[in-house]
Amino acid sequence: MSTVTSSLNKWQKKKLCSLFNHANLSLLFKASVHGYNATTFHQKCNTQGPTVIVAYNRSGYVFGAFTSKSYAQTTQKKAFLFSFNDKEMKEEPLRVVSGNPQFSFTDNGPNFNSLVFHYNNKATVYSNPGTYQFDPQKMHGNDLQMTEREVYRVEDCGGLMVKPWRNVQWNSERRQAVLSYISGWKPSVSSVKQARILLVGPVGAGKSSFFNSINSVFKGYVSMQANTGTAGTSLTTQTTLGFTVYYIKPGSSVSHVPFSLCDTMGLEDGVNTGLDVDDFATILKGHIKDKYQFNPLTPIQPDSPHFNKSPGLKDRIHCVVYVIDISKVKLLSDKTIEKFVAFRKKANQQGIPQLVLLTKVDEACPLVAEDLKNVYQSHYINNMMEEISTQLGVSLSAVVPVKNYYRELEIDPQTDILLLNAVVQMLRAAEGYFDHFYNPEENSVSV
Repeated sequence: MSTVTSSLNKWQKKKLCSLFNHANLSLLFKASVHGYNATTFHQKCNTQGPTVIVAYNRSGYVFGAFTSKSYAQTTQKKAFLFSFNDKEMKEEPLRVVSGNPQFSFTDNGPNFNSLVFHYNNKATVYSNPGTYQFDPQKMHGNDLQMTEREVYRVEDCGGLMVKPWRNVQWNSERRQAVLSYISGWKPSVSSVKQARILLVGPVGAGKSSFFNSINSVFKGYVSMQANTGTAGTSLTTQTTLGFTVYYIKPGSSVSHVPFSLCDTMGLEDGVNTGLDVDDFATILKGHIKDKYQFNPLTPIQPDSPHFNKSPGLKDRIHCVVYVIDISKVKLLSDKTIEKFVAFRKKANQQGIPQLVLLTKVDEACPLVAEDLKNVYQSHYINNMMEEISTQLGVSLSAVVPVKNYYRELEIDPQTDILLLNAVVQMLRAAEGYFDHFYNPEENSVSV
């Protein structure tokens, strides 16, 4: 599944969200990817509820229009135009309401009478103040050539709950206590020295970023060991590292790291693309060696030099973690969900515990971006966790939200605590897998 990313930077998104009272923006359409075509626009954006169209030009203006109901609906909509200049950070956004709401929007667009964004299906805007009265210089600097156009669904974050629904201690003592717990944890099976945790998810969900973030926590500074990015196809498939086992070197604060993280090529919903279900099952059994490069057209064969013919328990996967961008939960295609369900079935057959890691919580909810401690008080985060729990058929207790390091230069204690709590859940899940090998007659764990 190709990744389509927002062109809004952090400051621009904050400005735009200020118009919607802590709303979340989910990207639906991007002209540079989907084209400047009204038909494609309607295919992507109809029946999506409240939406905002965002246009960019070379003069530094970010401008567009909001409508309160789906484009396909014929009922009266509340709408307004907006604009702000990327070069004037202190200026408040311009907001223009129609003088006649009944004619503020026409559905052959998105066309807002005075401002038409699909003008002749080209990257140009038609501007003629009338129904909406505005100064063209202040609206778009009289620059009608767009460099990009995007459409977002506007989702109400719902504010904060009175109390957090999961209790987390956010102080430095808790951070050190969790680090000590992880460092002291050992698998209950003597033949296994480290729990092997497999990360599976769509392109751009944050699998490699999660490893880099965990590595950063243990190193004490932001580390970038694994390749990350938002290319149209998984970076993993563009290198020889189709299947990679990442080991974390103990830092000054810990003496032992009892787990490794295994990364795979991205989960994609096209035919013969992304991680294959048969290869996934082979990974779980420990047959695939480090550095194997996947071929989506052909599962690995037993005669491959990267095929481990006699894997031990230490080579198997002890916990599977499905990594999903929380802002994409509502946008997962039916085919992607079907793949997740097929993977879940394979893992269940082998008795392997599974968790869901929801990334980018700070990008998904402005209230969490303001203060990460709000993550378990945010109605929006809670709703997305419940939704993915239902979609994938996992317990809500198996859904864990995190924020990865991706723009920071220094580590942050609150981010560390959320990441370390996720690792704790993974180790506990892996211990559940090792419990299958407990022999009550010998009062020990055997293989």
